[in-house]
Parts: sequence; structure tokens; C-alpha cells
Amino acid sequence: MEYFVQQVVNGLTLGSIYGLIAIGYTMVYGIIGMVNFAHGDIFMLGGFAALIVYLLLVSLFGGVPIALALLIMILVAMVMTGLWNWVIEKMAYRPLRGSFRLAPLITAIGMSIALSNFIQVTQGPRNKPIPSMVSSVYEVFGISISLKQIIIVVVTAVLLTIFWYIVNHTPLGRAQRATEQDRKMAALLGIDVDKTISITFVMGAALAAVAGTMYLMYYGVIVFTDGFTPGVKAFTAAVLGGIGSLPGAVLGGLMIGLIESLYSAYFTIDYKDVATFSILAIVLIFKPSGILGRPEVEKV
Repeated sequence: MEYFVQQVVNGLTLGSIYGLIAIGYTMVYGIIGMVNFAHGDIFMLGGFAALIVYLLLVSLFGGVPIALALLIMILVAMVMTGLWNWVIEKMAYRPLRGSFRLAPLITAIGMSIALSNFIQVTQGPRNKPIPSMVSSVYEVFGISISLKQIIIVVVTAVLLTIFWYIVNHTPLGRAQRATEQDRKMAALLGIDVDKTISITFVMGAALAAVAGTMYLMYYGVIVFTDGFTPGVKAFTAAVLGGIGSLPGAVLGGLMIGLIESLYSAYFTIDYKDVATFSILAIVLIFKPSGILGRPEVEKV
């Protein structure tokens, strides 16, 4: 039983990281109906930004407190990835918004490849490790819970609450929901649609940066290819939970993390991805809109 609970804790931690990335997918899809396949590489970019900030802090200030270092890493990574996603949206996606539906998708795949190769060229192809930032481990009824895991779960819960409040109870959130329902009518009512979409991209990138920082802190290593697999699994989480739903994105992420952790614990690790996508297929057969998703109503 203790082993099972331990794997549940590990799965919730991994799922929280997936959930943070998935929120970015679901926000962009909810606003403009586009799957931003470069989002996983934005997550990787946030991890590298946090790594560079950490190395600079250690080299310049030496014994900087870990809590302060982690906060600075998160803030700088959020700013950098937000700027990157803002530029990507303005230069690559906005001009194609009125074109056929495959054009933005192809462009997103191209941006993903470009970002991955950019990091490979500038940072090198090898793994980039850092010393353990948070090493405290607590024993609770025979279950090992590290401080890193607590931080990741708490940060995910806090950010989900903040972004849910923004979307549902602020003027920006009302503008986002109006843009999601009908962009032309929102523009006629005085909403700056382009600005709203750009802010949504920036918000999604900021969450991906936090996820990248948490990933770096948890595993202690990052490489330029780390954007692909977590990105695909986070997109899977968004679809599983109901793409367009913020709680659904986090719920899907937690489910993906739990499936991976439990399957790896009791069966061969080689087929954990098969188990994940099998569960996705089964859920979508019975609930095509996802667990918390709502069926789309086509306006005629």
C-alpha cells in the first residue's frame, strides 16, 4: 500500500507539470481554435531561461537563498517566454489567421522545429545539469514526500486558481470569453481582439515557463529535446480533460501523470506511453469532448 501511495504522489507531481503546460494549449485553442504545437518548445525555452538565470545568480552572488533564486528564475523565465510567444503570435500566426485552417498548424510545427534548433545551436546538444536546489525529504507514514514535490503541487494549484479567476471574473477574462464565442461581434462591441489574443499567448507562455522551471528543479537536468515529449503529453492532457477548460487541462495532466507513474511501477516502463494514449482513446470514444469539455455548438 505504501508503494502504491508513493507512486500516486510521484504521479501527481509529474501531472502537475503536464497540467501547467496544458493550460497554455487549452487557452489558445479556446480563443482562436488553434493548436499551438510550438508550446512544448516554449516550455523548454522557459527551462533554459531558468537555468541561465540560476547559473548567473550562483556565479555573481554565490550564496543566494534558494527561495529567492527560484522566484527570480520563475519571473525572468516568464518574461522571456512571454516575449517569445508574443513575437511568434504577431509575426507567424496573426498574418495567417484568415487563411485555411492547416496554415497556422503547419506554421506552428515549423516554429517548434525552429525553437528546438535555436536552443541546440546556442546552448549545445548535451544535457545541462544543475546541482540539487531543494533536497529536503519528509517521511509521512512511510511515504517519502520531497519539498520539490510539495512546491510543484502548490504552485500548480495557486496558478490554476489565479488564472481561473482572471478568465471568469475580470474584464480581460470577459474579453477572452467574448473573443472565443464570436471574434467579429467582439470587435464590433469595442474589444481589441488582436490584443486579447496576444495577451492569451503571453499568459500561456508564462505558465509554460513556470512548468519549465519546476521541471528543471525537479529533475535537475534539461536538454533541447525536452520540449517535444512533455509538449505532446500536455496536449494529450488538454484533450483528455476537455480542451477549452482550464480545470480540465489540469485534471487531464494529473491523470496522465498518474497513469504513467502507476503503469511504470507495476508493468514495464517501455509501454507507459501506450497505456497513456490507450486511456485517451477509451475516454474519447465515450466522451468525445473530454472529461470536462462541452460539445461545440455550430452557429448557423
